[in-house]
Amino acid sequence: MLTREGLLLIGVTFHIVYLFSIFDIYFTSPLVHGMKPHKSPLEAPADRLVLFVGDGLRADKLFELDEFGETRAPFLRNIVNSDGTWGVSHTRVPTESRPGHVAIIAGFYEDVSAVTTGWSMNPVNFDSVFNQSQHTWSFGSPDILPMFQHGASDPNRVETFMYPIEYEDFSGEASRLDVWVFDHVKELFKNATTDPILYLKLHEKKIVFFLHLLGLDTNGHAFRPMSEEYLNNIKLVDQGVKEMVGLIEEFYNNDGRTSYVFTADHGMNNRGGHGDGHPDCTRTPMIAWGAGIRKPINSGLGHDDFSASWGLLDIQRNDICQADIAPLMAHLVGIDLPVNSVGELPLSYLEGDEKSKAEAAFSNARQILEQYIVKHNEKERDELFFRPFVRLSGNNHPDIILSEILSLIEKEHYTLAEQRSKDLMTLSLEGLRYFQTYDWLFLRGTITAGYIGWCIFCLQFVIRNYVFASRLVIQMSIKSGILLDVLSVIILSGLSSMLWIQKMPNMYYAYVFFPVFFWNRIFHNYRYLIEALNLCLRGGVANFFVTITASLLFLQGLVCSYFYREVLTAIFLVLAAWPLIMPRKIRRKHKSLVIGWAISCICTSIFTLLPVEKGENIIVVVCGGILGVISGGFILRKLVKTNRISGRLNIIMHIQLVVILVSIVLVYSTSVSLQRREGLPAFNQVASWVIIGISSIFPFVYHGPSNEDYLARLLVICFAFGPLMTLLSISYELLFYVFFCSTVLIWLEVERNLYDEHRQSSARSLKASDGRAVLIFLFFIDVAFFGTGNVASMGSFSLESVYRFTTIFDPFLMGALLIVKILIPFFVVSSVLGILSTSIDLQPFTLFLAVMSITDIQTINFFFFVTDYGSWLEIGTSISHFCIAELFIIFTMILFLLSRLLVGHLVLPKLNRIVDRMKPKHA
Repeated sequence: MLTREGLLLIGVTFHIVYLFSIFDIYFTSPLVHGMKPHKSPLEAPADRLVLFVGDGLRADKLFELDEFGETRAPFLRNIVNSDGTWGVSHTRVPTESRPGHVAIIAGFYEDVSAVTTGWSMNPVNFDSVFNQSQHTWSFGSPDILPMFQHGASDPNRVETFMYPIEYEDFSGEASRLDVWVFDHVKELFKNATTDPILYLKLHEKKIVFFLHLLGLDTNGHAFRPMSEEYLNNIKLVDQGVKEMVGLIEEFYNNDGRTSYVFTADHGMNNRGGHGDGHPDCTRTPMIAWGAGIRKPINSGLGHDDFSASWGLLDIQRNDICQADIAPLMAHLVGIDLPVNSVGELPLSYLEGDEKSKAEAAFSNARQILEQYIVKHNEKERDELFFRPFVRLSGNNHPDIILSEILSLIEKEHYTLAEQRSKDLMTLSLEGLRYFQTYDWLFLRGTITAGYIGWCIFCLQFVIRNYVFASRLVIQMSIKSGILLDVLSVIILSGLSSMLWIQKMPNMYYAYVFFPVFFWNRIFHNYRYLIEALNLCLRGGVANFFVTITASLLFLQGLVCSYFYREVLTAIFLVLAAWPLIMPRKIRRKHKSLVIGWAISCICTSIFTLLPVEKGENIIVVVCGGILGVISGGFILRKLVKTNRISGRLNIIMHIQLVVILVSIVLVYSTSVSLQRREGLPAFNQVASWVIIGISSIFPFVYHGPSNEDYLARLLVICFAFGPLMTLLSISYELLFYVFFCSTVLIWLEVERNLYDEHRQSSARSLKASDGRAVLIFLFFIDVAFFGTGNVASMGSFSLESVYRFTTIFDPFLMGALLIVKILIPFFVVSSVLGILSTSIDLQPFTLFLAVMSITDIQTINFFFFVTDYGSWLEIGTSISHFCIAELFIIFTMILFLLSRLLVGHLVLPKLNRIVDRMKPKHA
């Protein structure tokens, strides 16, 4: 017989295994290995290439004129007007530093695993322009440069000059980062005059200089892209580029063999972030000039409303995709195209005749086709029932198309050859996508069968052990059971054999095992489900279907709330009207309680209407803190008056309120200091860390006596996390915390009083009416996660939240603090649930198991919502939504452990009598 612990172990194992399914479906690397490299057959127009990347530079801020009708970048403006080709580079997928640079330098858009790696080292090694170069000198941030050195065929080929990570300080003006880069480039060329080895290296062909200019991004985060700091940084970058070009041209005696590319990895929205898919984040500048680059064309082509006010309408605008920059750079210096590049060589940027452009386009097409051919051959070799990509089969076989393009070039039909090469690139990329998603139907079907199986399997366990625990239900016959087991073994063996023949990853065996196991057990015990259905139908068929429909609609509402937070507001308003259908006796006896519930629901519902992305408003933070202290003091006084807390606990809770007040003062003081550009005061930083360290650990260390009042204990927990919430708030988050805590505490009192009206015994079976508590608990978990932000997308948060603890760029520490900020309400609702479970005479695990039997209804939704295309916000949100739902089993176990640890020692009084031992010994 399966035990409760065994079910939990199976559930945790199942959900951890199935969490990896999105890695196998959506996180598969786009890289293809074992390919033959290709490069343009033409002579390289340049011996060297200089790549400038203005990290976080918006296209409009570079090209537009200021309020005086002047350009902020006179040197680059002059290049656009007279020396080079320009346009807008459109980014894709995560608009973050890492994937943006990979697209520029390696020519491919990283798979969705880039969302999980952030600023870390490469999830997979990849080829790049730097790797194909004879030698690359790179200058800039330690967050970016190492990824192009790590994994290179010869790491010594890519040389890095990086400033210390401590330089990336958000509390001050950051243009010094760019000055550092320019100074070290000057130093390199100065050293070459006395170092003959370096001098010879600098005079080799196929070399690259990479200048990563992070000041713009740092200033944009700290002060916004409309700020004087950001706009002045553009002027500084423009002057620095001018100096670098002059320095390089002088060093090489103006030999005309240097190509220059200026672009950005991503833009920035008006709030100083760039994680979302807003066009301000995806439109970046692109300027190329020098050897091999075409001069400006005087025409109005390429313009739209975006560039209408820039004063450049008489010069053709040539937009490209970000990945197109890599083949452009490779073509200019005559190196192999990065083997996994999916970029299309922008012929509009090239100087040369039609023949040379046709040849270059043909090489580009063969390089992309090579990836398709390798992937096609790999699938054809391993698949049992191989289905080729129709659009590159038969009369459209790649060999036929290649022969056609060669024939067109020989016949000097260059324009048509270019077009056919572009068509071949498009088909090859579609074919790559086809093979990347080849196994999706099988995997999605298997995973869905597993989730549905788990829901029914878990529900069956709850029914057997907590509904019919004292009743014997007829089991399946031994003969039928054996036949079912044999059939299950045959199905599992067949699926495993198919996986082995097709050389599928080992994890696939686990994917197919769980559905077979779950459905085997479901059919073994199907009679419990039938008995439960009959029990429900006794209350009326209409009643049953209304209840099921309402529950499913509620769960789907929670799914929708992950995308539209306004749904949570609607649910709050429905819950505010709950007292209207409560028994009249409850409304009359606990009038103030039900009114308080309605008011708290309405007040808390406001927060899920407010924008997720918010600017700093310290006055709102201070008001929220003061309201919290006043409310806490008021409730504390009530508890003292009713003799519900001891004198010792009274002192402890007053100290907690004082600590919250100190936190408010620290927030205000730190904010003022940062606004004055005076940096993060050392005393404030140390005090903030000390306060959250002691306060947050306190409720886990101090348990108090078992006869401590449950409401006082919950207030201790709320007060303990108050300083952390205060120090991490920049706007209305602290106000939300105050109202959220109030709402869940009132919910506890409402549920306790409702149950007391129907209390029959101290031990009972699970009833259908308990589903209400399960659903409301799920609702509060959603509100806790998404009340003030979106845990699924770090791009929806402002880094200002962590400036009270650190201003030095540390993505993992900052990310951890931002996640903790969202999880703080989670601790409160977990404690409330621990009290509630005991209050209604159910074992805590009963409600948890009921939650587990329905939560994967949400998971199935999110599984199909996961996407590997779109903006950072869309990708990151879809992945994290699935992960949150998938890990909910583990969350619920943590929830139980936390509630046991925080409040499990309490002996709760029954509402219909006063237990003397619950009274404090001394007041």
